Formats: sequence, C-alpha cells, structure tokens
Amino acid sequence: MNRLITRLLAIILLLCSSPAAAQDFSGYLAAEANIFVHQPTYDGQSSHSISIASQPELYHEWAGGTSFTFVPFGRLDSADPNRTHGDIRELNMFWIDDSWEFRVGIGKVFWGATEFVHLVDIINQTDIVESIDAEEKLGQPMGHLSLLNDWGVVELFILPYFRERTFPGVEGRLRTEPIVDTELASYESGKQQSNTDFAVRYSHTLGDWDLGIYHFSGTSRDPTLIPGADEHGQVVLIPYYEQINQTAVDLQMVSGEWLWKLEALHRVGQGDHFTAATGGFEYSFIGINDSAVDLGVIVEYVYDSRDSSATTPFQDDVILGLRLAFNDLRDTTLLAGWFQDRHTAAKIIQLEAGRRIGELFKLSLELRVFCGQPENDPLHSLRNDDHLQLELAYYF
Repeated sequence: MNRLITRLLAIILLLCSSPAAAQDFSGYLAAEANIFVHQPTYDGQSSHSISIASQPELYHEWAGGTSFTFVPFGRLDSADPNRTHGDIRELNMFWIDDSWEFRVGIGKVFWGATEFVHLVDIINQTDIVESIDAEEKLGQPMGHLSLLNDWGVVELFILPYFRERTFPGVEGRLRTEPIVDTELASYESGKQQSNTDFAVRYSHTLGDWDLGIYHFSGTSRDPTLIPGADEHGQVVLIPYYEQINQTAVDLQMVSGEWLWKLEALHRVGQGDHFTAATGGFEYSFIGINDSAVDLGVIVEYVYDSRDSSATTPFQDDVILGLRLAFNDLRDTTLLAGWFQDRHTAAKIIQLEAGRRIGELFKLSLELRVFCGQPENDPLHSLRNDDHLQLELAYYF
C-alpha cells in the first residue's frame, strides 16, 4: 500500500505543477481534554488525558472540473499510545462529466439516514480510538464510478485494500477487557488485507423520498472478537475478519415537520445470516416561543437478530433524542441522546454541543455516561468511564 500511495503522490504533484482554476488550503488544529468522573477500572489507565490533533486539507481544481484532494490526519495523545496515530483520510483524483463521475485513490463515503446508529455505512473502516460513537472513519483505497441518470444514480466500487479497525490500548480508557490485540488480527480470506472488495449502490430522490439500496461483497468491517492469548500468555481478544455478502437499504421521507428514517440490512457470511434494522422519526418545532431556536424530538429503535452474539452493543434498544439549533451567528447547536436497552437496566446518556468563537475558533463539548451495564453486556468494561470531552479547534 505504501508504494501505491508514493506513486499516486508523485503523479498528483506533477499534475499540481500545472495552473489551477481553483486551489484551496484549509483545515483545523485542535486541542482536546478528556476528564473521567470515576477512578480507572484497570491498571495503567489515567483519570484524564490531553491531546492535539490536526487535519489539513489541500484542494486543487483544474479547468474542466478535474480535481485533487489531500486530507491527512494526525493526533498526539498523552494517555494512550494507540490513540497517538496518523491516517490519510483522503488522497484522490476526481473526474466529472455530464453523465458520470470517477474518483480513484483514498476516499471517504458515508451511507445512512438515522441519527444515532448507522448500520448500513460500510465502505470505510471505523476509527474507534478517535470516537466511541463510530462516526470517525479511516481513509479507504478505492475506485469509485458514479453513473448519473434521470432515474437515479448507480455507483460501482472496487476496494483493493482492507483497513483494520483501531482499538484503545492497555492504557486507554473506553477499552474492552480483555484488550483487543490488533497485532494478532486474522482473516477468513487467504489474501488477508489484500482481498479486493466490491460494492454496487443505487440511489434516487422521488418527491419527498430519498432511497438508497446496495450490495457489498468482501471483508466485514465489524470483526468478531475471539478470546485468545498473546505472546506473553496474557488473555486478549483477537479480531477475526470474515468474508460477507450484505444487502442493505436506507430510506428517508420528509413530510412537513416530520422526518422519517430507516436503515436495514441482511448479512450472510459472519456466522449465521442475520438481519438488523434501525429507524424512527424526528419532529421539529420551528421557532420556539417566536424565537430563532428550533427544537427537534428524535425517537429511534435498533434491532439485531443475533441478540447477544452481535458485534454491536445495540441489539434491542430504544433511543430518545433532542436537538437544539439556536440559529445564531455563532452556530450554537446541542444534541442529546438516551440509549435504553429494552431487557436490562443498561443505558447510555450522551450530550454533544458546539459553538463558534469568533471567526476562526470552535468550542465543542461531549458528555457520555454509562449506567447499569450488566456483566454480559459488551459495554460492561466501560462502567466507570463516564467522561467529559472538551475541544477547542482553530480553523484555517
């Protein structure tokens, strides 16, 4: 993969030496602090951490619409060596025509409709050390062709290299017990990370409806964690990446102040075949008390037919959420969520808020509380990891 990146960079640097119709350099530099409410559960963990992260972006466009994007990312963390890491989020060339678009290199693709749990998002691997909410993704090598028609968009993907999921280390908070040893990762495919994955997707907007349906064939992004032993005889969890075939649909419908959402999938190849779905609605109250503030009420449900053997902690959960958009000059927002397991007392309470400071800075806050996770719950190891995260980012 390193040789591929080197060659692609050499070609792009040569192209970038030609005059540009448009060029932009932007990004952010952020300082982050995590403060944990309770004492660590496991030896070596800290009660707080600080880190610095940066994600610059170079965009270069030529006459005719051809463009190049380069987005590296890096973080230095005081507590967890596994969280001190770097990645190329994007490094690609993009060509566009009236009836097609083509992108090649390293890119990011998001699929989904619901607010809190994204079941159908499968192209990019999750960067868990960045955020436990699975919203942050690693860059994925790909060839991506989009065919544009009046009756919808057909997308074809070739994914020639697999990215392994990141996990916290022994000193990190929000980790499993036993820890996940990524050095021992194994694969069902004999080609391991060099196995080529494929995906095809159809999407269309028809009136108030947005529809997406796809089929994916390749290496599962969700590893099965198998108990084993490392070279020192310590018990660890070993990621095992199976070959799967997954068909999924995402659907969204707008009706006045109502927004209805659905994501559903059927997967074959990771143990017994199974079905999973999440869906619900968001209702917006516009201009509360004649103010500029909008309030959204969110109700979603997550189901996984694998029950306790699922690779996700959400198998039968109800999620209640509130979204506040102040619509002010500082773009102040707040999103709160309550995740409740239907069969146990397990719940997660989370809060995300953000506000710009001046023209170049943004202050973000995240609060996450874990309550009542029983011993057989996948999140039991996080029972003492309630935390507050503060980030101040400078955008340039």
